[in-house]
Amino acid sequence: MFASSHRALKAYAEIGVETGVAAANPHKLILMLFEGAMLAVASAKMHMQRKEIARRGESISKAIMIIESGLKASLDLKAGGQLAERLHALYDYMLRRLLYANIHESPEALDEVSHLLAELNSAWAAIGSTPAASQAPATPAGKA
Repeated sequence: MFASSHRALKAYAEIGVETGVAAANPHKLILMLFEGAMLAVASAKMHMQRKEIARRGESISKAIMIIESGLKASLDLKAGGQLAERLHALYDYMLRRLLYANIHESPEALDEVSHLLAELNSAWAAIGSTPAASQAPATPAGKA
């Protein structure tokens, strides 16, 4: 019975995420990517503490995928100028730290990435809450 309940909850959560993505504007999509990456890093840390090596690796891989294929891929280096270049370099740094965390079982490296993601998430959320941002036209996939 528990296994079927767990599957039902997982399916419900996936539908919720899919619905959120379909209804989200580009700014909200970037926030969702930050939240997903932070959740994956937190999950990796939990699995690291429990000595669950395979699950730790899966969670770190998920965080890497979100940062690489989501956040980093959404940058427009031509239009975004120095800000986009700096974010690109910061995302590369986070990816290296995640690999380091996995290889060296370093919770400190996970904490560092989590902190960086939280700072960027807060800044991105603040941009969306300003009156000027709500009146400005949305850029595709939150391109910086």
